[in-house]
Amino acid sequence: MQFLTRFSFRSKIIVGITAVVLVSGLLSAIFVSRIATRAMLGEIKKRGLSLGISLAARSADPMLALDFLRLKNMVDELKESSDDIIYVFVQDKYGQILSHTFRFGFPVQLKEANQVPPGSPQHIQLLEVRDKEKKSSKQERIYDFALPVTISKERLGTVRVGLSQIKAQAAVQRLLLIIFSVSAGAGLVAVVLGTLFADTVTRRLNILRQSAEDIVKGNLDLQTGPQLRRNCWDIKDCRQPQCPAYGDTRRRCWYLVGTMCPECASGGFEQKIEACRGCSVYQALRGDEIQSLAEAFDFMALNLDKYIANLKEAERTLTRQQQLLKTILDVTPDLVSLQDENLVYRAVNPAFCRFFGLAEQDILGRTDAQIFPREAERYQAEDLQISSTGTPMSKELALWRNHRRHWLHIVKVPVYDEDRIAGLLLTARDITELKQYQEKLVQSVKMEQLGKLAGGMAHEINTPLCIILGYAQMLLEDMPPGTESFEYLGIIEKQAQICRRIVADLLSFSRHIESKMEEMDLHQSIEEVLHLVRHTFKQNWIDIVTSFDPHLPRITGDYEKLKQVWINLLNNAFDSIGQDGAIWVKTGVCPQGRRVLVTIADSGSGIEPEDLKRVFEPFFTTKAPGAGTGLGLSVSFGIIQDHHGAISALSPTPPAFQGETGPGRRPPGPGSVFLVELPISPDESGTDSCEDLEKHLRLTTYR
Repeated sequence: MQFLTRFSFRSKIIVGITAVVLVSGLLSAIFVSRIATRAMLGEIKKRGLSLGISLAARSADPMLALDFLRLKNMVDELKESSDDIIYVFVQDKYGQILSHTFRFGFPVQLKEANQVPPGSPQHIQLLEVRDKEKKSSKQERIYDFALPVTISKERLGTVRVGLSQIKAQAAVQRLLLIIFSVSAGAGLVAVVLGTLFADTVTRRLNILRQSAEDIVKGNLDLQTGPQLRRNCWDIKDCRQPQCPAYGDTRRRCWYLVGTMCPECASGGFEQKIEACRGCSVYQALRGDEIQSLAEAFDFMALNLDKYIANLKEAERTLTRQQQLLKTILDVTPDLVSLQDENLVYRAVNPAFCRFFGLAEQDILGRTDAQIFPREAERYQAEDLQISSTGTPMSKELALWRNHRRHWLHIVKVPVYDEDRIAGLLLTARDITELKQYQEKLVQSVKMEQLGKLAGGMAHEINTPLCIILGYAQMLLEDMPPGTESFEYLGIIEKQAQICRRIVADLLSFSRHIESKMEEMDLHQSIEEVLHLVRHTFKQNWIDIVTSFDPHLPRITGDYEKLKQVWINLLNNAFDSIGQDGAIWVKTGVCPQGRRVLVTIADSGSGIEPEDLKRVFEPFFTTKAPGAGTGLGLSVSFGIIQDHHGAISALSPTPPAFQGETGPGRRPPGPGSVFLVELPISPDESGTDSCEDLEKHLRLTTYR
C-alpha cells in the first residue's frame, strides 16, 4: 500500500470512491443475484409442481376407465404447452408406463429414477438424462417432479413431469445480466460525481496547504477563508465600538473572547462556542467544515503572530532576569547547586566551585560519586530520601578543606516540575565563625553556671558523700566478708564512688577534660548498668525489657562515661514512671551501617512538647524542688558530643517501642524515648546524625 502515498489527495478520493462504489455494487449485485436466483428457481419448482398436480388430478378418470388415448392426449397437450418441459409420462401403481411423450422410445432408467415415498404428496429430484431426440451424448440436467395419482386415498399411479434446468438457468442469467448492468451504470455515475466532489474538496484544501506553507515561511498575515461579506454588527444592528468583534473583518465573532452580545457566554473559547451555536449570527454566517477550518486557520495565524510577539518580549524579559540572577549567584558567598532528578549537577555558582577547588566544567554533568567518591554514598542516600519524600532538609555539617574544619549550614529542597520532583536545590552557608562564637559563648555560660554551683556542691554533695563513703568503708572493715551486710555495704561504697564520678564528670563538662577513648563492647556497658539498677527498679514493679542486636559491632569510646549516660537515662525513665511500668532498651545499627543506635523508652508520664526543646539544658528540670538538679541530661549530652555522636528525645513513645508489660501492670502512659547515636569508629565521626528522630523510629527493627 506504500504506492498510494505517492498519489495526490484528489486521486486518493477518486480511487477511494471508485473502490467503495465498485465493491459495494459488486457485493450488492451478488447478494441480489443470489436472492433472485433462489426466487426464480423456487418459482420454477412451484410451476413444475402445479403442472404435475393438475395432470395427476385429470389423469384419475382415464386411468380408471383405461382410456389410454385420452391419457395420451393429456400428456402430449401438457408437453406442447411449454418448451422447457422435456417429458411427461404416467405410470400405474405397479410402475408400468401407461403413456409418455418420448418419440424414440421410453428410457427405461427413468422408471425407478424418482419414486414418491409412501404417504408423501410429491417428490422432486435433479436428474441427468441424455436426450435421444437430439442424438447427443451430452447429459442434460432436468428437474423431475413425481406426484401420486390417488382417489379416496388409494394410489392409482404416478405422474412424472421433467423440466429443463438449462432453460431455467437462462432466465436467471438474463436477470443477473440486468442486475450487473444496472450496478455498473450506477458505479460509473458515482465515479463521475466523486471526481467532481474531489475537485471541489482538493481545491479548497490546496488553499489551506498554500497558507500552511506561507506560515512555515514566516508569513502570518494571510487570508485563507472567504472574505467576510456580512458581519455580526450588521446582522444584529450593533452599535458598540468597544466590543472586540466590532470592525474586525478578518475574524468571526465566535472566535473572539469577551464580546459584548447578551447571548455570548463568559469564559474561554469552549464555553463561548457552545453558546454561539444557537445564535442567529452563527446560523447565518457559518459554513461547512472546510470553511470552518479555514476560518480557524486564519484565527490561529493571527493569534500565533501575537503570541510570537509576546514570546519575544518574554524572552527579552527572561534574558534580563537571567542576567540579574546570574549576577546575584556570582556575587553571593553562599554555595548554590542544582541537581536534576538523576542527581546530576546542572548548575553551580562560583562560590561552590571555589570552596571545593574545582572548575565549573569539572562539576556540571557529573554526580557526587564522580566528584566526591568518598562521601558519595552518604550524600546519595540523603538526596534519594529527599527526592522520594519531598521533605526539605536543613542541617549543619563539618567538612575539612585545606587542613581546616569548616562548618556549613546546608539546606536542600526539592524542585518541582508541575506535580513531580525534578531535582534538588542546595544552598550552603559557611558558619565556621558563628560556630566558634557559639562554642565560646556556650563555654562561658557553662563556666558561669558551674561557678555558681561550685560553692553549693562542696556543702551539699561532697561533705555528705565523703561521710557516707568514709563510714561505709569503716563498716566494711568490721564486717566479715561473705555476709549479707558486707554485700550491702559494698553496694553503698560503689554507689558513693559513682556519685564522686558524677561530680568529676560535671567538672570535666566545664573544663573540657579529654575522654579516655578505647575500643569497647557497648552491650557490656549497658548490661553492667542494668545489673546495678534492675533490683531497685524491680522493687517498684518496673520491668526492664532488652532487645540487643547480636551483630552490633564494637565501638571506640569512654567506657565509664557512657555508663554514666545509661545511668542518667534509666534514672530519668524510673522517675517518669514512678511505680508499675516498663522500660525498653534496644540496640541496633543505622541503615547506612556507620553508627550504632541505642534507644531507651519508658511507659511513664512523658514530656510536654514545650519541654522537649529544653531537656538538655543545664539545670532545667521538671522534677519537684530538691528532687533533681537538672544536670543529668546535660552531662549526658556533653558526653555524647565528646564521642561525636548525637542524642535526641521524643514524646510520646512510638508504638514500635512500647512492648508488652508484665502481668498485673497498669496500662502504659504516653512515655518518652531517647535515641543515642554513636559512630562506630573515629573515621565515621563526621557522619551526619539522624536529623529527624521520628523517621528513624519508624524503622520497626534495627539491622
